[in-house]
Amino acid sequence: MRYAVLFEQTETGFSAHVPDLPGCVAAGSTLAETTELIRRAIRLHVAGMREDGEPIPESRTLAEYIVAA
Repeated sequence: MRYAVLFEQTETGFSAHVPDLPGCVAAGSTLAETTELIRRAIRLHVAGMREDGEPIPESRTLAEYIVAA
């Protein structure tokens, strides 16, 4: 499974969320730590959905940087 993850720098480090998995979030003091935490969060989130018999959402989010000059 492959999902888009959005990272934001905060005053204390970084946060991340997965638009296609509402409620799947993580925060850490470094980008590397936050990346690992969100990877774990995705696994746990999907496992919980499977356990509950919920359908696993397909990845639909696209991300691209646009230069607005």
